[in-house]
Amino acid sequence: MNRELEIKRASWIAISGNALLAAVKVAAGLISGSLAVVADGIDSLSDIITSLIILIAARILSRPPDIRFPYGYGKADTIATKGLSFIILFAGAQLAITTVRRLIQGTATELPAKLAIVVTVISIVGKLLLARHQKKTGKKTSSAMLTANGRNMQNDVLISVSVLTGLFFTYILKMPVIDSITALLVSIWVLKTGFDIFMQTNIDLMDGIDDCSIYNEIFTAIDQVEGANNPHRVRARKIGDKIMVGVDIEVDGSIPVQEAHHIAHKVEASIRSRIGNIFDVAIHMEPLGDKTDEKKFGISKESLPKE
Repeated sequence: MNRELEIKRASWIAISGNALLAAVKVAAGLISGSLAVVADGIDSLSDIITSLIILIAARILSRPPDIRFPYGYGKADTIATKGLSFIILFAGAQLAITTVRRLIQGTATELPAKLAIVVTVISIVGKLLLARHQKKTGKKTSSAMLTANGRNMQNDVLISVSVLTGLFFTYILKMPVIDSITALLVSIWVLKTGFDIFMQTNIDLMDGIDDCSIYNEIFTAIDQVEGANNPHRVRARKIGDKIMVGVDIEVDGSIPVQEAHHIAHKVEASIRSRIGNIFDVAIHMEPLGDKTDEKKFGISKESLPKE
């Protein structure tokens, strides 16, 4: 399997599908007079940008490590996703401003045409198919970007369902203002999505870990290696979709270097077997009972939260 080719193919499918849905929804929203459907179409346009970013990031991710980036280009997806969060926030803000202005000014509106309902139903079906394909390919290629994009499209289905619900009650209650209120709710959801993505990428860019239970796994893996004592100063950070681990361990200071080296290899193998998505394991060996005080960074067993 060519991982890069699979990711690119899935991205082009998402781009084509979302472009078609966006064009249909924006056109139908303008023709039918439904601001909520136009909003849904704008959201699909943001999905095109998402897939384009994934496409570009896939090219960068495939580059091998070099002298400028010895850890490789794995964080390109995090940087790209950070840019995406700004785009989503901008789109959501623009939509919210337009809708609020329309509500305050009390612009006269008419009931949206039934075309809006038909197009929204088509959108729901199309988004479900695209989301399923993105998640399936993401799982097949172990691509966190595609998997996240699939989840994002599932959220879009919820947005389309809310638009459909708003249109339904608009016709039942004969109140066109409900369509504008639905558009405002959609804009709030888009803003929330952008903010959540922004905050998540902060963790990755600051070399943090969102799931701290990984430290328990690391300590358990080291405890299984005979001769590896007192693991401390453990550090884990994400590089793309993989984890970089650094750890200090103590060994008997009287054993040969070759034997200590063998213990280090066992520690690395144990960590890799317990945590599947390891980028690399950097191990610092110290003599048993070392009392060096300059160990400000990292996690020890004692600093783990009590369950």
